[in-house]
Amino acid sequence: MILVLLDGREIRLDLKQDGETCRFRIESQEERAADIRQVEPGVYSVLLGGRSYQAVVAGNSISVGGRSFDVDIPDPRRWKRERNHREGEGRQNIVASMPGKVIRVLVSPGDEVKAGQGLIVVEAMKMQNEMKALRAGRVTTLAAVTGSTVNAGEILATIE
Repeated sequence: MILVLLDGREIRLDLKQDGETCRFRIESQEERAADIRQVEPGVYSVLLGGRSYQAVVAGNSISVGGRSFDVDIPDPRRWKRERNHREGEGRQNIVASMPGKVIRVLVSPGDEVKAGQGLIVVEAMKMQNEMKALRAGRVTTLAAVTGSTVNAGEILATIE
């Protein structure tokens, strides 16, 4: 599940690609399939529900059928002043940003950690993501176990 900002509105999108066919589901809607082919750089032909569309991608903007949409896929690992300031105070829960498999646990309960220190490594979509402490503190709980699978939003550890 991917969080997408479409004209500032949050949409949760589940994508699966099989060759030229892309299957997707938006939040709680039914799954749909679209054939997407790049016809030239930044221009795509989309067949969806028996209709043909031309999508033009330019930077963070997509134009389809004369309508333009601003699209952003926020990276949960990217530092944001508002989010990180709040999470830097009090208890900090380290959560899985997407479903995956815990491949390494770098800390133990009771360990003192520094801001930015790696705590847990989760593999998702063949990429390794290191979950880091946002502030110094002590690991009070550790639910992550090497080799276990985790769901998006699952609490892996807590720092106080």
